[in-house]
Amino acid sequence: MAPKRPRGADRLPREVAGGAPRKPDPASLYAALDLGTNSCRMLIAQPKGNQFHVVDSFSKSVQLGQGLERSGRLSRAAMRRTAQALAICRSKLDRHEVARYRLVATEACRRAANGPEFLAGIERETGLKLDIIEPEEEARLAVVSCAPLVSAKTEQVLVVDIGGGSTELVWIDISRVPKVERPRALMRLHTGFAPDPASPFPAARVVDWISVPLGVATLRDQFGDVEDDAARFALMSWYFEENLSEFAPYADEQTREGFQIIGTSGTVTTVAASHLGLRRYDRSKVDGLRMTSDQIDKVIRRYLEMGPAGRRADPRIGRDRHALIMSGAAILQALLRVWPTDRLSVADRGLREGLLYAQMSADGVLEDAAY
Repeated sequence: MAPKRPRGADRLPREVAGGAPRKPDPASLYAALDLGTNSCRMLIAQPKGNQFHVVDSFSKSVQLGQGLERSGRLSRAAMRRTAQALAICRSKLDRHEVARYRLVATEACRRAANGPEFLAGIERETGLKLDIIEPEEEARLAVVSCAPLVSAKTEQVLVVDIGGGSTELVWIDISRVPKVERPRALMRLHTGFAPDPASPFPAARVVDWISVPLGVATLRDQFGDVEDDAARFALMSWYFEENLSEFAPYADEQTREGFQIIGTSGTVTTVAASHLGLRRYDRSKVDGLRMTSDQIDKVIRRYLEMGPAGRRADPRIGRDRHALIMSGAAILQALLRVWPTDRLSVADRGLREGLLYAQMSADGVLEDAAY
């Protein structure tokens, strides 16, 4: 006897029955593009409560800064790769009819003698106008993007953004801000690090910030002639620490209680994925994860034991990042040597998210609710 067909089996599922998902209203959309030393990344999103919902995204390794350390200029091949990626971004903006966006370029275009000339050519060809932002704004945007990850127990927070060409560090005292207000106090720093005396809200105090002109690509290039893998790693880590001497909190001994580091970069998320043993990257498991110094050190030691060939084959590192992971790990190890912590928060977010929060906050479209 043939099995009976369940009643209603011929109906489409409820979410399918209504047809394709409704296209977001272009008037509600915002976009943010970050052109860095290694990657070109863009997000298109719409406000949702006190956060935002991502409608479309783009990320491509363009290696814009390849050879910059040696020549002081962007190479033709790097500019060609980047122009192709930006053309895709232009098509996505047009397809979604996005009218409000902020497009920025960072360290590679800041340092390259032909950086402004390259961006002027991009504007002529695609109509996209990218602003070369200063290190302070880059640091502010990193803080804003990470604000929702600050713990209620945190009184001192160090936000670290490890980029391809530079690393931004911002030390913030939030001990005088009520616990429930701390994420919002960090969000308000998008207008500037100096507190607004007219603001009625409790303010986060920026103790100091620094932009170190060493990122995963530039630090790797500095020591590219050192053949021994372990020796190169040690030299990179100590060299980065030397560049922290001008950072005011460098000389201060920091207790672990009430102190939190929030790290935003491909390096930090890759280390987190390795720690979790993920065969396939899962942002929901990585973003907001807390790791101890010992856990991070264990992952970095494993990377060293693998050697270049092992790292290249490891699916958690990936072929795009294997050449850069040890310079990023060297920066991370230097930070944890200076400020050991049991509360490093992993942030799978960065400049793009900060740009979106800043735009939406300025337009007053985000709800004023607890994070």
